[in-house]
Amino acid sequence: MPPSENELTALLGTPLYDVWTQLCASIEERYEMDRVWNKGGKAWDYEYKYRRGGKTLCALYARENCVGFLVILGKEERAKFEAERETYTKEVQANYDEARTYHDGKWIMFEPVDTSLFQDFIGLLRIKRKPNRA
Repeated sequence: MPPSENELTALLGTPLYDVWTQLCASIEERYEMDRVWNKGGKAWDYEYKYRRGGKTLCALYARENCVGFLVILGKEERAKFEAERETYTKEVQANYDEARTYHDGKWIMFEPVDTSLFQDFIGLLRIKRKPNRA
């Protein structure tokens, strides 16, 4: 059962709820995707995935006063990131370097507190999939 707008606002706090909604809007203006709410596992209250054709583009996570944004880059996608690494902020490069690599890819988790990294987030999503909205 997805949280209501009020529940999500109460959980995140108004400033982070605004970050959450702006990030969703930023993704949705570029990508036509299925959106799926799940339980957030041990570390998060909620997970909100953007998927299409069985593949996940990215996921947002919510817990008290915290937003998570997860992108998983596979082997070829990591090579693309490495090739254009200098175009990303130092913060995104550091997150990439510190991210754990699993059998299915490098799991890069961000905890945005404002919209300052959104251009980089969209760049990471572009590596995974070309936007399918004009």
